[in-house]
Amino acid sequence: MYKKCILLLALTAAGASAAAPLPAGQGVYTEQQAAAGKHAYAQSCGECHHLTLKGTDHGPELAGPNFLAKWGNHPIADLFAQIRANMPPMAPGSLSDEAAIALTAHILRVNGAAAGDTQLRAGATLTVGGAVMGNKWKPAMAQQVSTLASGANWQSWHGAASIAGDAQRAQGFVNQEVKNFRPVTDAMLRDPPAADWLSWRRTLDGKGYSPLKQITRANVKRLKLAWVLTMHDGSNETTPLVHDGIMYLTHPGNIVQALNAATGDLIWQYAYPFPPESETLGGPTRNIAIYKDKIFLSTYDAAIVALDARTGKQVWRTLKADYKEGYTHTAGPVIADGVVVSGINGCERFKRGGCFITGHDPDTGKELWRTSTIALPGDPNNASWAGLPPDLRAGGDTWIAGSYDPVLKLFYIGTAQAKPWVAASRHMTPLDAALYTDSTLALDPKTGKIVWYYQHVAGESLDMDTVFERVLVDLDGKKYLFAIGKDGILWKLRRDTGKFVDFTPTMYQNMFQTLDKRTGHVKYRQDIIDAKIGDVVSVCPSIYGGHNWQASAYDPKTTSLIIPLHQLCADFVGRDVKMVVGYGGYGGDSRVYEMPGANGKLGRLSSWDLRTMKQRWTYTQRAMFLTGVLTTAGDLAFVGDLDRYFKAFDAATGKILWQTRLGAALHGYPITYAVNGKQYVAVPTGMGVFKLMTARLSPDIYQPQGGNALYVFELPD
Repeated sequence: MYKKCILLLALTAAGASAAAPLPAGQGVYTEQQAAAGKHAYAQSCGECHHLTLKGTDHGPELAGPNFLAKWGNHPIADLFAQIRANMPPMAPGSLSDEAAIALTAHILRVNGAAAGDTQLRAGATLTVGGAVMGNKWKPAMAQQVSTLASGANWQSWHGAASIAGDAQRAQGFVNQEVKNFRPVTDAMLRDPPAADWLSWRRTLDGKGYSPLKQITRANVKRLKLAWVLTMHDGSNETTPLVHDGIMYLTHPGNIVQALNAATGDLIWQYAYPFPPESETLGGPTRNIAIYKDKIFLSTYDAAIVALDARTGKQVWRTLKADYKEGYTHTAGPVIADGVVVSGINGCERFKRGGCFITGHDPDTGKELWRTSTIALPGDPNNASWAGLPPDLRAGGDTWIAGSYDPVLKLFYIGTAQAKPWVAASRHMTPLDAALYTDSTLALDPKTGKIVWYYQHVAGESLDMDTVFERVLVDLDGKKYLFAIGKDGILWKLRRDTGKFVDFTPTMYQNMFQTLDKRTGHVKYRQDIIDAKIGDVVSVCPSIYGGHNWQASAYDPKTTSLIIPLHQLCADFVGRDVKMVVGYGGYGGDSRVYEMPGANGKLGRLSSWDLRTMKQRWTYTQRAMFLTGVLTTAGDLAFVGDLDRYFKAFDAATGKILWQTRLGAALHGYPITYAVNGKQYVAVPTGMGVFKLMTARLSPDIYQPQGGNALYVFELPD
């Protein structure tokens, strides 16, 4: 089976009803078929559609009322044919009939259809609704199935094998101990030793810059491989940490390893035993944190875990929320004023509690505070939700770790848009702000109090949030915060007050009718404001960006931010969503395509002067850039791409100075560090859910299956 299976179930619910439905409870497939389909789904489809079939932003729902509304009147044969013809996206039509039938059987079972003694066949004429509800199904129910979920056999994934379980059962290796460990202090986090990489973007200000300069523009062409380590399968978006020559590396599957950073020798390994259904989007874990003598991991099942940095043994575990309600993590914590601060994901569905940010005691795991990212009754911005009850206010996820200013003692983080994506789908308009979504929040890390907020796009309605890295830069005696989102707009704010200073589009955009540089307000095109459910709007950039999770990096010599961008556009349409707790979701469908004028060059790397907000240089190429950027005092900017190239650019001019081709597309966040006076550069490889989009838009670029690894480079002795 091929990885990353996304079912393109785009047929309307108006299909003709076929044969008469069966009596309720009569089977339409065998248990053996469904079991085979469950295994195939877990291996190939769960990353995009989630193991529970609830869907993600990379794959539609395959279970529940929205699925039945779309497919209830269609013969099962249509569902089978769609899977057979279009899956997997990397090799459409390559599934066998048997595999496609098994996947169809699994989808039917999760939706409540009964098993029996009769095998499901490719030409089955019974409707999907008839299979699920028997003779209770009527064609007119296709748009009235919102009450059916309670009767569906929603499946639990207890007992499924997990990557963490496999790691725990690994044979042979015995954990050792990090010798002469030196605790990480607040002072070290504020100003890390040049040899170390102690936070997600090395420093708490999010710059992604290292003062190491052994590798320079003059000698970078001599870089060679020092060591490489194969990593576990899954969406590999990791950021290694390095402290005193020890690398702490997260793998997909909530696995953490301590390695000798000079040789790649394993010292210890920890595998967190997570419930398989708690993993989402292939399980990216973008960062961990180190403080004192502990490593802090945010888990798939919405917990925070502290590990002994010397031994890898778990010290404490604190549960933040119930993963069964959809809560999960994709980003890890940041240490701010001695507090473990982290956000949460999984807030696309309506639930009691919504999204939030928490602060934890690093010694005990005790939760110190919890701050909602949704304005609730009693909050001065409660009215920004257009009268929706609190339980129907979704979104405000925090997909990326934040930044911290130890002088101002403020923690900064970006929030995602309101959910469902399209305002009409959440019974709002783009004129309803829906605070505190699509905003920069500045919090007191000791109390969790929101000191100030700045909303970038009120009522964001196109999945174009500004949720990514916050870069803190001092210029001419003033303290600024810079942020850029999927819309490609680069924002400049005062980070002491949140006051708007400036913004600029970094690439072509056509979604905003006006960008007022005096006030910082943006206004959508009128057709976007007026769009109703089912109305298609075409916008540039696309829901993949513009800019995405691939972080920018700061070059202090040119006072510039070097930003990876995607030259893509999209058609976007909202769909009807039931406004009931437990429902919700993303509420939109999209089609992504090349940006006009890109001439086949989808990848773009641009340098923007942060004083003038003018572009210094830009470089475009066919392959999209899929890692964050790393800048160094050697006047270099490192970045990796889809076509398996790791490249070093002259940070001042944008000229390519060195490149090497690796085993798979580059992913995650490159870092640099030093051991015993020698500088190393490390970069992860291996794809995630972006593979679906890149396979369609860049079919000429070969994407190997698997290939998760960490490559480390050095200069020859």
